Amino acid sequence: MGRRRLIVLGAMLVLMSGLFLGWGLRAPYDYILTLRVTKLAALIVVGAATGAATVLFQTVSQNRLLTPGIVGFDALFIFIQTMLVVAIGGGAFSTLPVMAKFLAETLILMAAAVTLFGVLLRRSSEDVLRVILTGVIIGAFLRGLSGLAARLVDPSEFAVIQAASFASFGFVDAQLLWVALAGLLPAMAVALWLSPRLDVAELGRMTARSVGLDHDRLVLGVLALVAFLIAVSTALVGPITFLGLLAASLAYVVMGTYRHALILPAAAGIGALILVSGQFLFERLLGMQSALAVIVEFFGGLLFLFLVLRRSRS
Repeated sequence: MGRRRLIVLGAMLVLMSGLFLGWGLRAPYDYILTLRVTKLAALIVVGAATGAATVLFQTVSQNRLLTPGIVGFDALFIFIQTMLVVAIGGGAFSTLPVMAKFLAETLILMAAAVTLFGVLLRRSSEDVLRVILTGVIIGAFLRGLSGLAARLVDPSEFAVIQAASFASFGFVDAQLLWVALAGLLPAMAVALWLSPRLDVAELGRMTARSVGLDHDRLVLGVLALVAFLIAVSTALVGPITFLGLLAASLAYVVMGTYRHALILPAAAGIGALILVSGQFLFERLLGMQSALAVIVEFFGGLLFLFLVLRRSRS
């Protein structure tokens, strides 16, 4: 049953991808199709990476309400953009080498996340909660610093900061996309290889250790994998905080199982399907260019509030 549902999800993604590429296509065909293929690939890469990373993060944190963005990844990305503009100016920021900037941002995000997890995560399950709370606090602190710095720059530079701080699929560099795709595929392969261990880890640290699983090492490895997936997707297009929550929550509902061998590809597929379907709707049917990230954040935020309220009543 689970495999059939994955096949259906895959078929839906292929159908929406075909509509995205072919709807309203006109001359010059080669040029327009190239742009659409690049944007489609970016949507799929970001959606798949974010969905899978959120499932992994929720498994090791044992909390279905959390996403990597909530614990400070997005705030750190915005802080990096803001500090770069403040330090070198909006004009110089716009002329930075795209590949070098992408790789530097990815490495900084990964290093910060792995350092935080490695320092704080020790030998008890309470330390996972400490990591999360620390990430939330650091994220709030970085957002405050970014907001203060943004108010001290010229209006033109403030506009540059604003443009760099929100997810945008309007233009994605093809070279960056290939680098992100080259990182996503092996990362997903590793995540699927770890699926049996993740099934055990979800039972809790004590239970996992009682059956011989090195839970602490697995958690650190999975968190490093999460950091990589989120860093690549965020550096590619910008932060989308609640996309992962939508994808992961829908994956558990659609698949009706807790097996990570099914949940991980389902979350990746649903994340990609949300972005491709949303972009097709707003760009092709409604003629809007920048509404997708806002709508995803809106519905993701509503889902987060619903899950919080439901848990508080139970």
